[in-house]
Order: sequence, then C-alpha cells, then structure tokens
Amino acid sequence: MDSERDAEPSRAAPAVELDGVTKRYGDTAAVDDVSLRVREGEFFTLVGPSGCGKTTTLRLIAGFEEPTAGTVRFAGDSVAGVPPEDRDVGVVFQNYALFPHMTVGENVGYGLNFADPPDGVSREERVAELLELVDLPDAADRDPESLSGGQRQRVAMARALAPGPDLLLLDEPMSALDAQLRERLRVQVRTIQSELGITTVYVTHDQEEALAISDRVAVMRDGTPEQVAPPRTVYREPSSRFVAAFVGDNNVFAGRVVDVDEPVARDGEREGTTRIAAVDVDGETLRVAIDDATAYGVTPGDRLTFCVRPEYLRIGDGASRLRATVASAEFLGETTRVTLDWGGRDLVVRTRDPLSGEVVVGFDPADAHVIAADDG
Repeated sequence: MDSERDAEPSRAAPAVELDGVTKRYGDTAAVDDVSLRVREGEFFTLVGPSGCGKTTTLRLIAGFEEPTAGTVRFAGDSVAGVPPEDRDVGVVFQNYALFPHMTVGENVGYGLNFADPPDGVSREERVAELLELVDLPDAADRDPESLSGGQRQRVAMARALAPGPDLLLLDEPMSALDAQLRERLRVQVRTIQSELGITTVYVTHDQEEALAISDRVAVMRDGTPEQVAPPRTVYREPSSRFVAAFVGDNNVFAGRVVDVDEPVARDGEREGTTRIAAVDVDGETLRVAIDDATAYGVTPGDRLTFCVRPEYLRIGDGASRLRATVASAEFLGETTRVTLDWGGRDLVVRTRDPLSGEVVVGFDPADAHVIAADDG
C-alpha cells in the first residue's frame, strides 16, 4: 500500500484528515482503516470501482455517516458529533438535488437562509456573483426543469458554494452526462476550484476524469486507498498490480529473474544508478530497468512483476520483443487501440498505423515499471 508516499511535509494541519477511519455495516467494512490527508486548497480525488468505499469516505467527511472507528479532523480539530450543517462544507450530489418548486436563483441562495453571505455582500449580490462564476448569468428566474443536465450541475455547484464553505465535496457529479459534456464541464469545475482556492474532495469512477483534474488521486480498493499520489505518478508508477490494471490500459507481466546486470549511471535528470534485469516470462526473456531501491534486493531466481503502458510498446522495435497476433482493433481518432494475442493472453498497443496478422512488438528496459519483486 502506498497511501501517503507523495505527501509533502507541512507545518500547517491538513484541511481534512482521516486517521484510521473505519465504517462497518454489520460484518462488512465499507471503509477499512483509512488514513488520508487533504491539503489546503487541494483538488483531491477518490477514484475506484463500484463498491470500493469512495462515496462512503466522502459521506464520512461530510458528516452524513459517523465512523465506526477512527477520527475525521478539519484543520486539526476532530469533527466527531458535529452535524453536516455545522461542518462548513458544500456538497454536490450525483443527482444535483435541486428544488423543483424554486427558481434557479432561489436554489442557489437556499443555503443563505442559514448563513450570511461571505464578504459582507447581499444575498442578491452573492447569487448573481455565483451564477456569473458558473457561466449562467441570466438564469436566476428560470425553472430548474428547463435547464440541461450540464446547466443543472453548475447550478448545484453554485448552490454548494453560496455560503462560502471551507470545503467542497462532489460525489460523481458528472456521471449522468454524456462523454463530450463531461469533458467540457470537468475543465470548468477545475477552473472554478482554482479561482476560489477552495479545498475540494471529488469522487468518480472515471479514471481519465481523475487524472485530468486532480492535484492528487487516491485509488480505492476494498475500502482502503491502494495508492495516493499525483496523477502522473499513479499512471507512470503504479504501486500495485491493481492500480496498474485499473488506471488506464496496461500490460502487466510476471516472471522469474534469470540475470541482473552490473549497475550503470542513470540517464536524464534523475541521479543514481540503475540495473537491467533479464526476466523469464512464459519462456520469453524480457529486459527491465530497476532502480536503486529495488535493484539491490533483486537476485536471480526472484519473481518480478512489471508493467508496460500501451504507448511504450513499439512495432518491430525495442530491446525486448514479442511476436503476437492481432485479435482486434479500435479506431479512436488520433490512435488505434490494438489488442494482440500473445500465447493466449492479451496485450494492448496504441499505434497510428493499422495492424493485421502477426506482428512483433517491443519495448526498452526503461519503459517498464517494476510493480513488485520478491523471492517467492
């Protein structure tokens, strides 16, 4: 587990902290011993498959659920027993939950029935300001039912922001929208969050969405974070086989080390040395670069699991080469996603040129990422 390896030291308390938080329903742990820290002003995303505990984690932060064990803290202070309305949190739900008997302006201003607008502005000024922010300046008198799904999503966000909360929570707010609209709105959501500098926790099952908009991502599995890191790290350096397979396409290999070269100086900006391990994978010898931390614990006979992203598999090139047969191809516009049959297992490669029949694909040692090494 790699829950906080990319955390940066800070003297200030995190905006949100979960310390050993567990939530049980009977014998089932929906959230299992979760420890997370969300920094002030950060866009932090919980991503994972259905039933992994991401929405329950969000509800624990909001106060809609109380933990069975552990502590939730805001700015260093426990919020145990503090009801949702007193947590200074804005929430945008999956179904937006707009009031159909109110106008758009009345919906946006609803939270101001219980709290004064921030910065000493009037209620009307605050509503107008937020509708301008979400690009709906002329919608105050409209009926919510007359709006598109994307417009309703933006109204729900404006309503959540109206009282000026310290924390914004979004629970799959774009899951009901079509793909093209989701892409446009996720940019707008991130822009609004950046302009306001508001700490945000976002829940989604969409890996692409999580990578596109987040400062850091927590990949959830079975009620606990499998990896917490910036999007590029999660994509390029997955900490487990689950993360490697869940976040985007990946080719995962496992085999036994047959040889490890002497260390050589690492190229590029990273200091240190690297070694090349020769790994027997189903009778093929594949060469993998392993860094200092991993290399010196790896010896011939050990098992090694590593992955190679589809964009790093090249046709007819690379230090490690595999002969495979094209099983299917999907034209995606800029690239074609090709599934290859290699000895009864699938490999995925992305290429601009159409492929058919038998092909040779390869990769260089530095293009492989070691997930795990052991002597089992």
